Amino acid sequence: MDSPRLSRRLLRSVLPALALALATAGLAGTGGPAAADAAPMAQAAASATTTFSDEFDGPAGAAVDSGKWQIETGDNVNNHERQYYTSGNKNAALDGQGHLVITARKENPANYQCWYGTCQYTSARLNTSGKFSQAYGHVEARMKIPRGQGMWPAFWMLGTDLGQVGWPNSGEIDVMENVGFEPSTVHGTLHGPGYSGSGGIGAGYTLPGGQAFADAFHTFAVDWAPDSITWSVDGNVYQRRTPADTGGNPWVFNKPFFLILNLAVGGYWPGDPDGGTPFPGQLVVDHVRVTTGDSPGGTGGRITGLAGKCVDVAGAATANGTPVQLYDCNGTAAQRWTVGADGTIRALGKCLDVASGGTADGTRVQLWDCNGTAAQKWAVSGARDIVNPQANKCLDVTGNNSANGTPLQIWTCAGTANQKWTVNG
Repeated sequence: MDSPRLSRRLLRSVLPALALALATAGLAGTGGPAAADAAPMAQAAASATTTFSDEFDGPAGAAVDSGKWQIETGDNVNNHERQYYTSGNKNAALDGQGHLVITARKENPANYQCWYGTCQYTSARLNTSGKFSQAYGHVEARMKIPRGQGMWPAFWMLGTDLGQVGWPNSGEIDVMENVGFEPSTVHGTLHGPGYSGSGGIGAGYTLPGGQAFADAFHTFAVDWAPDSITWSVDGNVYQRRTPADTGGNPWVFNKPFFLILNLAVGGYWPGDPDGGTPFPGQLVVDHVRVTTGDSPGGTGGRITGLAGKCVDVAGAATANGTPVQLYDCNGTAAQRWTVGADGTIRALGKCLDVASGGTADGTRVQLWDCNGTAAQKWAVSGARDIVNPQANKCLDVTGNNSANGTPLQIWTCAGTANQKWTVNG
């Protein structure tokens, strides 16, 4: 992003680097019951192991789980932010309805001192350093951000070697940042040696029709693999970065990182609040989840079937309704699929979908925004069938035709070769 942003390093202390780097799990069918019998079907979750999850369940007013998060305190001169980050549940507390609420207030109840003098605002910042870190996988948070000039919510990550190599050599992955003067846009950015601060490598995602991110919850995610990071909002991929994007500078993202959530007030990039900024401002977090394999466009593998050909997104297009077809295996992102713990099968940041939620033989399958409907739920059996349980029908190559471009559909499970698939095979 083009901003004069400086380091967002830890404020008070940096814990030693952790050695946790969790390998991506694979999924391969091995002997089992016939696929046409829906009861014995195992949901295909083996390729997406949940390694971190916080649903923020608990009584209203409770602090976050100290086994998962630590609370940072103090100010941040590096970005000229205006808030003082407080401890405990003063500015970060559960709401009793399954959310974490980080609240920015225009106040100074304890005569906090900031880099500019007496602090004018309080807020909160949480991280998982020393408690959780991971290399690669799917990292997401579902949140509703505050509105107003000077508000700066963020969900981001830092390399666990921060204490040894410093910032920006540690690397920084900004999953989501918003500055209040852009209510419809969020940013995803990489910072590293030679591309930090205003030279960070990133892009923005803007909601259509003038919608504001403060109006509703949205899911912000990265899918992270060796030498590849892909950003999405609500399943819509908007950028992918590789070492080719660093201008010859080191790619420092093939190692464990830890998570950070915070709500800053003011600073070089967002500017200070003004008379129209509403206080208190709240960043409401529904969940934070990390898996090792649910990686649309990232760490997925191929799905092979008839004549050894691959399940393929036509033209590698990401538009809703893009046909899914059989094609020669070529290793492209259009053929990298991940089977999620939620029963979805994803590529290019979107879900394998039965058109219009149909259940009739011959209903085509397509790529569509992930929406949690039964049209996007799949089960993989040991007999190598991929079944849509709503229809109780199998993923099928139309007409048993192995030609490139043959569309895929659902059909009554028959155990035939055009319904047999090897996931990540």
